[in-house]
Amino acid sequence: MVAAGARAAGLRVVCVGLRNSCESTLAEHVNEFHWVSVARLGSWIRHMRAGDANRAIMVGGVSKRKIYTPFRILQYRPDWRTLRLWYGRLRKKDKRNDTLLTALADELASGGIILEDSTLYCKEHMAADGCLGKTQASRAILEDIDFGWPIVKQMGDLDIGQSVAVKEREVIAVEAIEGTDEMIVRAGQLCRAGGWTLIKTAKPNQDKRFDVPTIGPDTIENLKANHAAACCIEAGQTLIVDKEQTLALADKYKIAIIGHSTT
Repeated sequence: MVAAGARAAGLRVVCVGLRNSCESTLAEHVNEFHWVSVARLGSWIRHMRAGDANRAIMVGGVSKRKIYTPFRILQYRPDWRTLRLWYGRLRKKDKRNDTLLTALADELASGGIILEDSTLYCKEHMAADGCLGKTQASRAILEDIDFGWPIVKQMGDLDIGQSVAVKEREVIAVEAIEGTDEMIVRAGQLCRAGGWTLIKTAKPNQDKRFDVPTIGPDTIENLKANHAAACCIEAGQTLIVDKEQTLALADKYKIAIIGHSTT
């Protein structure tokens, strides 16, 4: 979506794809593609600058659990920029998402690459307010949303996670380092009767350069497999990948998709 939007805006797109976190088919949608290691920031910068790029957008996700694997230094062979990021910019700081990604943005900027709003070229894919599909939310679901919304907003303010699972005004599961998809699986295991609601929001002071909430067809399939009844996302702040397919799939499975506005 981002590549198509950027090219439609008349830009030449240079892509650095992180190994094990990016699909090779992305190369078909950009002008120039390079594989890079997640822990070699210097190579990211070299490829982008060689392609005359000085602005960048971060797209997709990387499993943060990889940071805590044994022998990570040997496994990822970080270059000096990555070592400077981890042991310099992040020295004595926490490793929560905002802290880590802000430090990453600062390191890229020191190499002449400025991160931009990740929704800049795909704003038409943002969630609208109200019921987004044909499946309507029941009163019980709306009550669960009213209950869970301020809770997930407080979580976001603390930079813990973006999602909670709620049923009958009780929190079933909270997203942390594992990410939304695995939290959905855990919620399904803890609430086998089903009928629960996923609530996913942006952080109160969301930096749109990174970590923008996103759902897509895979999210709906996961919700169906784990017996969810609804998904509430923040209007104007959440990207819907393959929007038409996502909403059609939700209607097929009778899962209500609700865009909720903070204001």
